[in-house]
Formats: sequence, C-alpha cells, structure tokens
Amino acid sequence: MKHIECTKNIQSAGYDVFYDEKMRILKVENVRDFDLTHTFECGQCFRWNLEEDGSYTGVAGGRAVCLRREDGALIIENCGPEDFESFWFHYFDLGRDYSAIKQALSVEDEIMKQAVAFGSGIRLLQQDPWETVISFIISQNSNIPRIKKCIDVLCTNFGDFIGIFRGEEQFSFPGAERLAELSLSDLSVCRLGYRDKYVLAAAQSVARDGEKALSALRTAESSEARNYVRSLSGVGPKVADCILLFGLLRYESFPLDVWMKRIMSTLYGFKENDVKGMWEYALDHFGRYSGFAQQYLFYYAKENL
Repeated sequence: MKHIECTKNIQSAGYDVFYDEKMRILKVENVRDFDLTHTFECGQCFRWNLEEDGSYTGVAGGRAVCLRREDGALIIENCGPEDFESFWFHYFDLGRDYSAIKQALSVEDEIMKQAVAFGSGIRLLQQDPWETVISFIISQNSNIPRIKKCIDVLCTNFGDFIGIFRGEEQFSFPGAERLAELSLSDLSVCRLGYRDKYVLAAAQSVARDGEKALSALRTAESSEARNYVRSLSGVGPKVADCILLFGLLRYESFPLDVWMKRIMSTLYGFKENDVKGMWEYALDHFGRYSGFAQQYLFYYAKENL
C-alpha cells in the first residue's frame, strides 16, 4: 500500500492513510473510538448491513463501501483517497474527539459512565438531511429489520443504479424530486403502510425548491430548523429530533421514543409520560452533547435492560 498525503484536517486528527490502487482499498491507521457494531447498531442508520466476516457493507452519498477494523486501522473497500477526504472522513465524523465527549458526559454521572463504557465506539454519522427525513418517517411504529427492508426496496425501485459491489446491485437513495413524481400506487411496492402518504407529501414539500431549504438548515437558527422539519407531513416531535440530530447535526437534540422514555424512567427515575422533564434534564445535564448521550443510553439499554 502507498502512503497518501492528506488534507490538514485529516493530518491534524492523527491519521495515516494508505491506499492500494489496484484493489481500491483504503487503510486509515490510528482510528480511535470507532466500533462498527456500536455505530451501525445504535438506531441512527438503516443502510449498513453486517456481513458474515464481521465487516459492514453500506451505501451513503451515492457510494457503496465495505468497512472492517484491523489492528486499530479502519479498512475501507471500494474507496479512493478523494472519496475519503471529500466524503467519508466527514460522514464518519472522524475529525471529532470522542474521548473528550465521553469524559465530559461521564463526570459525576455513574449511569452515563456505564453507558459510555458499553458503547464506547459509537460515532454519530453525518447523514444526508433528505435521506434522514424519509428514513425516520418510515421508522415510525416499526422495528429496525422492517425499516431496513422498506428503505432497501425504496432505493432499489426508485434510486439510481451505482454499480455492482460484492456481487450485489447497489442503488442510491432517491431524491425528493424523484419521489415527488410518484403516486401512492407506485410506493405500494415498498409496503410502507400508512406512512406512504407521509413520504409522498414530504417529498412534494421538499422538492418544491430542489431541497435547498432543507439543505440550508444545518446553518439556520435552531427554531427555524425545527419549525421547517415539523412542517413536513408525518413528522412529530420524536421524528423531528431524529432528523435534527442525525441529518442536521443539531447535537443538542434528544430524541424520545417509547424506548427512550422507558430508559429515562428506569435509569433516571422519570415518569414515562414526563417528556418535558426529560427534555429539560437532557438540556441542563448533557447540554450540547445531548445527542451523543442519547445514543450511548439507547445502545446500552437496548442490550442490557
């Protein structure tokens, strides 16, 4: 493998990058605080699948890759240096110091200390806002295997073909304009149930300006971002917080679904219907790291409670 000179951002993060051009395999050494299972099984994403060898294959940004960890390094198959620098470095949030976040969350909070230790390799992916909107509308009142299946069928039928990787046809996530052209009859192949009308209406709303308003929300005022997201069909408080956190990178967000309400009740003593109290506690206790705290708590409780 050939050593690659990378951007200052990558160098300052302490990574050494090597590339095998013939095999199209990228190796990133010195990657800390990144466990693939922790990251892809904590409920934040739906297009990453576990392979028999322990690696994960997924599609994001119109790119299909396979990841594995090897002696402290991150191995990315089907990835060149330019794709890593321009997309995957940011998507996997590799420029952030997660050790500092975990330390800050664990101070004087034994519950969080245990959760952080259990899910120590979680990283919050920087996902596409539009894909996040539709994914979490589909996620309502469903389970992860079903959500993943629905999204896979949606992409296979309406996304763009991006190639064959690991013997499988790979497809991008369909844009808002593409979905806005469809009818409820077209969407029936995805078996979305009552969510199909929400998906179609949200696509029509976002497509009116070619996704420009949605894409601009990462730098908008928090109230403006929340109001826009809540204006979309099928988006209630919990789905809005998921979109804000996972798609718009609003890390103060603290999504509260049925599971998280139960977790906050069991671990922190809240009544399960005290949503306001839970939100206020998260804002006061976890502050700007509330979204990270939510993921550590969710993954810990999913496996232990």
